[in-house]
Amino acid sequence: MVQKNEPTYLPGEGILVIYLAGGCFWGMEKLMRSIPGVIRTTAGYANGKTGVIPDYETVSSGRSGYRETVRVEYDPAKVSLDALLFAFFRVIDPTVENRQGNDHGTQYQTGIYFADEASKNTVMRIAEIERERHPAFKVEIGPLQSFYEAEEYHQRYLEKNPGGYCHIGRTAFEEANRMVVDPGRYPRPKPEKIAEMVDKTAFGVTQKGETEPAFQNAFWDHDEKGVYVDVVTGEPLFTSSDKYRSSCGWPAFSKSIDSNAIVSREDRSFGMKRIEVKSRAGNSHLGHVFSNDRESPTGTRFCINSAALRFIPYEEMEKEGYGYLKELL
Repeated sequence: MVQKNEPTYLPGEGILVIYLAGGCFWGMEKLMRSIPGVIRTTAGYANGKTGVIPDYETVSSGRSGYRETVRVEYDPAKVSLDALLFAFFRVIDPTVENRQGNDHGTQYQTGIYFADEASKNTVMRIAEIERERHPAFKVEIGPLQSFYEAEEYHQRYLEKNPGGYCHIGRTAFEEANRMVVDPGRYPRPKPEKIAEMVDKTAFGVTQKGETEPAFQNAFWDHDEKGVYVDVVTGEPLFTSSDKYRSSCGWPAFSKSIDSNAIVSREDRSFGMKRIEVKSRAGNSHLGHVFSNDRESPTGTRFCINSAALRFIPYEEMEKEGYGYLKELL
């Protein structure tokens, strides 16, 4: 078996590479292949014990130290590393060691392995955001040491076997394929910069999870045509077309621009059981999402703090860099 440990730039192609271990590599490979801008994926084994040449049987023993890993080659002009990493974190449980879904063993340990300094910087930045979202963080982060291609029958396994086992939900592939907003365009500023950028109310809402008063906020009854973006990063979140007048007293939206851009988690604060929503790139607290809302045309209500949003009027979208979303309005 030929060892693959190539430089990040493939000669003459301008293609970048990242290595992702997310449990069983069948699902992670299909997920990455679903994202527009990914050029090629290869299932394989990464960062095992020195001197061990891995095959599936050896790796499955759990004693080789190798992780089931997908080599992802992508065109940075079409998709950012930020987008790939956030998609990766969207489908894994980063709080557990040596397992994902029903799969147990060291070969299923999650990890991100980089092969150059620029990728390292991005990986570290995104990992720090993800650490904030979880009570524990067990994902291996480090340089690529070795990578071996897996046997041919593992390559594009779920394309060859559509009904094959996968620990990743099928809808995740569809969501990844429909990605509208690339988070690489909207990186989160450093904490000290955020405090300078936004006012006290916006800082309290986005960084501390506070809530502004109902009916006493900028956008609860705002009807102008345009898009609403994360006040911290500028990542677009909602359009005026999906905003509706709600009796709740806060801006209400029936859906988001891109489901990938919304991160949700259970919130049991104040003796209630709710679903908190945060922005993907900024990890800004936005508000909560509710189901079975009679006022919503979809039954879903994203109840969002005005202070977490900045509004871009339709007439200014092109100038502000949001022209690519005008067709949604």
